[in-house]
Amino acid sequence: MARGQATAVPLTGPVEDYLKAIYELQIRDGAASTSALASALHVAPASVSGMMRRLDAQGLISHEPYHGVHLTARGRRAALRTIRRHRMLETYLTQVLGFPWDAVHDEAERLEHAASDDLIERMAAALGYPTVDPHGAPIPSADGDVEEVRLRTLDELAVGDTVRMIRVSDRNPSLLRYLAEIALQPGAEVTLLARAPFDGPLTLRIGDAEIVVGSNLAAQVLVEAMSTSSR
Repeated sequence: MARGQATAVPLTGPVEDYLKAIYELQIRDGAASTSALASALHVAPASVSGMMRRLDAQGLISHEPYHGVHLTARGRRAALRTIRRHRMLETYLTQVLGFPWDAVHDEAERLEHAASDDLIERMAAALGYPTVDPHGAPIPSADGDVEEVRLRTLDELAVGDTVRMIRVSDRNPSLLRYLAEIALQPGAEVTLLARAPFDGPLTLRIGDAEIVVGSNLAAQVLVEAMSTSSR
């Protein structure tokens, strides 16, 4: 059974952190380089190299010179198990305990390595088996299935496009607080009204309000086209 396979070998917190980071970099870049991992995990490149040898010896990654690191099937299962715990914890903290969405990432980081699979499954049942976390990220299933959909960012839109806000990273509390202030959260309907030249600000309609945001912020907000039936 897939769940049993994912939990067969206990992994340390640092190993789980590396596997999670490699998974996220693979989704974004196709592979994880030493420099990208060092940046993501805030560690020295030498520390990354040492951990890569350890993960390779455990059969969790494969490394191709000049092409970066990829997770093996076993490594991917372990990464998704950790990601499931993290995102389910974030969802439980917001929906049941009333934490704001900008305060749950660090709490989930601390708890994800200690929470048992049984606890996470009880949380999932209590929540009605959610499929996305408070920031719009997909929650892997208990069997290690996850749907990663290619999304556009707000700054990729053409003037006049109307989209639905889907997802934003959970790692920047200040950004999340600001997005909550302007009601730019998962599910929000957004129309790009105007774009200033030379990477200038974007004017958005969010609900009934017009908001001006910078291109840097817009590049961090993931959206999808509105279906005809939902308009």
